[in-house]
Amino acid sequence: MSDQQLTDIKDPHRTLVIITYALFLSGLLIGGLPTIIGLIIVYVKRKDLEGTVYFDHFRFLIRTFWLSLLGAVIGALLSFIGIGFIVIVVVGLWYAVRIIYGFIKVLDKKPVNPTSWLL
Repeated sequence: MSDQQLTDIKDPHRTLVIITYALFLSGLLIGGLPTIIGLIIVYVKRKDLEGTVYFDHFRFLIRTFWLSLLGAVIGALLSFIGIGFIVIVVVGLWYAVRIIYGFIKVLDKKPVNPTSWLL
């Protein structure tokens, strides 16, 4: 194995962020429980990632979760006037795009902009 491969294997922060993205993505596919577990991990471990390229990924995930929850609530309220389903679908697509984008960035060891609205 090369030194780069050994470094990738020994990077526990990167592994943790990858697992967390996987939980967020699986939550989209099978229900919210994996996402909640991922969110708990993010809140518990984010202090450990300060000063690393992965810290912004956790901020990105936190923001994605709370904004998508807000969007889902707004969509549920708007369902009474008939446009809630469209809002919920758009929020779901937005959530999926952000999670996939962040996942690709962490695999490339690149930061994300945690304050952006789209990517």
